[in-house]
Amino acid sequence: MKKRPIQLLAAVILFAAASAGAAIDIPKLEQRLTDRTNTLSFSQWRTLDEEIKAFEDSTSTQIAVLMIPTLESESLEDYSMQVVEKNKIGRVGKNNGALILVVKDDRNVRIEVGYGLEGVLTDAVNRVIIEREMKPYFRDGDYFSGIEAGVRAVMLVTKGEYHAESKPRGGGSINRIIILILFLAFGGFFSFIRMLAGRGSGYRINRSGSRYSSGGPWFWGGFGGGGFGGGGFGGGGGGWSGGGGSFGGGGASGSW
Repeated sequence: MKKRPIQLLAAVILFAAASAGAAIDIPKLEQRLTDRTNTLSFSQWRTLDEEIKAFEDSTSTQIAVLMIPTLESESLEDYSMQVVEKNKIGRVGKNNGALILVVKDDRNVRIEVGYGLEGVLTDAVNRVIIEREMKPYFRDGDYFSGIEAGVRAVMLVTKGEYHAESKPRGGGSINRIIILILFLAFGGFFSFIRMLAGRGSGYRINRSGSRYSSGGPWFWGGFGGGGFGGGGFGGGGGGWSGGGGSFGGGGASGSW
């Protein structure tokens, strides 16, 4: 009878060890675009990589795209923060990096923003980019166009050229446009208030000790749960790495 508790404890330990070993790995990004799902063709990958490289060369802002199949039970926000912390996307001192994370089978997407871009790529703006520019394509299974639209929108925002009143893909009523404009206006206001308040509200601490937005109203930053780089194409992205940027949990998540 005494052996039964010992056997049970051993089984629990083995299960825990197996679960830990099966945890989703945090990749070292060596290219601007890393597709671990083998969804994109080489020509699509090259097109996106060249666009991102040209933008980085002209602005110093680093954008990385990571596409993976699933996170299983892992938190989207937690995983995203671990990726940017490991790869330090953006420049030292400028912290001007952004990660677009697409989890294909889970149907989730997140935009993670470095400290230096939070003033323009606010949580509300990122939410609009996901909802308007990316999700319509993802719902149609067109991942290339969705990622490209998201990347281009991020670029335009950082240059002050993205306008929420522009016509959405597939049309839309004037009422919807007005709502989106108000959405951005109020989102920017509350993001400013949050920044003045020291960003003390609406953040949790992930396992690595960094903050990420989770829970609460959307305007406080909570959008929670919402191949190539992994196995193949060298293209023009070989040898790329982050430049030492820092992140604090700004961004938005969505699902389709």
